[in-house]
Amino acid sequence: MQVELLNDQGQAASKLDVPDTVFGRDYNEDLVHQIVVAYQANARQGTRAQKDRAEVKHSTKKPFRQKGTGRARAGMTSSPLWRGGGRIFPNSPAENFTQKINKKMYRAGMAAIFSQLVREGRLAVVDSMKVDAPKTKLLAAKFKAMNLDSVLVIAEEVDDNLYLASRNLPNVLVVEPRYADPVSLVYYKKVLVTKAALDQLKEMFA
Repeated sequence: MQVELLNDQGQAASKLDVPDTVFGRDYNEDLVHQIVVAYQANARQGTRAQKDRAEVKHSTKKPFRQKGTGRARAGMTSSPLWRGGGRIFPNSPAENFTQKINKKMYRAGMAAIFSQLVREGRLAVVDSMKVDAPKTKLLAAKFKAMNLDSVLVIAEEVDDNLYLASRNLPNVLVVEPRYADPVSLVYYKKVLVTKAALDQLKEMFA
């Protein structure tokens, strides 16, 4: 499998050979969906909470007499059937949303995403991605010259200059290979990988 090697103007300068084990696998839609859903579920904090009928603020006085009103009998206003009453099965703040994904499945799913990005022409390799100063306009000018408006950059090392220059750019994310996640790979229109980061991806997902 070969991927494009881009120059500073975003043009394909040449082709670079990459291993088929990471960038030439068949696309497994079910597996990719599973690891994307699991990643999003594992990011949930689970801090939401609701009150049951014992926790809502209410009076223990009987709302109206038992008989003769024509209404259904009621003992107190905290009933889940009443407006403002407690929930029958409330959400607990200790709720756990995590899903387990085996390492082998995760590596296979990530390799399937990388392979599909190559087939769609959304993944390219660059020599390096550095800026001389922590200035957003420097990195913005670089991406504008490369005609990129939505890009995920996977660099071998994210120094302070690159991090500070990229954090205020919309639709731009710069990460190291170990922090590349399936959601970001699917979301961004273009994925740029530096040569040094490419070697790390081979070791991680081959």
